[in-house]
Amino acid sequence: MPHAQINGQSIYFQDTGGDGPPVVLAHGFLMDSEMFAPQVAALRETHRVITWDERGFGQTEFNGQPFSYWDSAADCLALLDHLGIDRAVVGGMSQGGFLSLRLALTAPDRVRGLILLDTQAGVDDAETKAANDGMNHVWLTDGPESGLADIVASIIIDDPDHSPAWIAKWIARPKEMFELPYQCLTTRDDITDRLGEITCPAIVVHGIEDTAITMDRAEILADGLVGCSGVVKVSGAHAANLTNPEPVNVAIVEFLADLPA
Repeated sequence: MPHAQINGQSIYFQDTGGDGPPVVLAHGFLMDSEMFAPQVAALRETHRVITWDERGFGQTEFNGQPFSYWDSAADCLALLDHLGIDRAVVGGMSQGGFLSLRLALTAPDRVRGLILLDTQAGVDDAETKAANDGMNHVWLTDGPESGLADIVASIIIDDPDHSPAWIAKWIARPKEMFELPYQCLTTRDDITDRLGEITCPAIVVHGIEDTAITMDRAEILADGLVGCSGVVKVSGAHAANLTNPEPVNVAIVEFLADLPA
């Protein structure tokens, strides 16, 4: 299995290869690189598509130490170095967007464009954080099989065709492994005021039914990015790229086609 030994982690990745322009996609919280199967299928004939598992998820071998999304951005940058890629379109869904924005702030010369799916630059309000903390407590004490997995799946996926496979993954994974990724999620910094520093082209795609990150957060994100022309709104919940990939893929393909050479 392909792993890159970087930053004290063994990062699992998949690379379609080829001579096309590189696109690197990072998954959302509780998900892994498999959530981008529809995007890989749509892009692999024209682009070199790299997907990877972030710390604490999927097949990446995580060192079990606290980390931030700035560290995850450094992982993505190191993965580019490992693959010999000088410049790429980077992006992701939810927390994948969090780290991609931080990568664009850290190394703007390495980012050709940003693909931002159901994500934001800000942090959760107190009410949302309290609700998430409650679910996290139940997850860590009783496990997702307590019935919590169904609730979480309805928020992230909300699709009976896709939810069972992801619920099975969550139940199969030791519940304690989610503690540090959750700390990373809930202690992240607000970078809304820094969005103006990001000047590369960007696309923001957001599910209309997304309750995890509401549409107003997507609009704030799009408004703050000088290279973004507004939010592309599609039907779907938080993981709209997985459950309603057709309009998401159309938007991504058009965005990539319009990028300067």
